[in-house]
Amino acid sequence: MGPVNWLAVVVAVIVALAVSAAWYGPLFGRARLEAVGPGGLGMRRSPARTLGITAALLLVTSTMMGHMFARVGADTLAVKWWLYFMMSGGLAIAFVIPSLWISYTQQRICTRLALIDGGFWLVAYLAMGLAFFLLG
Repeated sequence: MGPVNWLAVVVAVIVALAVSAAWYGPLFGRARLEAVGPGGLGMRRSPARTLGITAALLLVTSTMMGHMFARVGADTLAVKWWLYFMMSGGLAIAFVIPSLWISYTQQRICTRLALIDGGFWLVAYLAMGLAFFLLG
């Protein structure tokens, strides 16, 4: 196992937060509000608290990705650069999105919101993979 690229870990968190700001702001912010309604529980948290929780949890995810890429090794990743995207996107497609949708199904949350949130996680994970690729 090679060393973890800690700079890439931090940059990946920042990139994912930027994707979040765009995704839940100008891109799908209004659609999400329509889906959860003005009294939705998710909208009751303060923006600062939401940002802090999101950043902390993305740091956990990014750290795990950093260890995953270190395990594969810099030499392999240099030759097979697409592994950054295949592995980060694969995490979203195989684990995060299905678990999110299972949870949403149990809570009877609308499909529109599930698609918006699932799309965010795929784009965020791919953006994190891009950060690791560029800084690898």
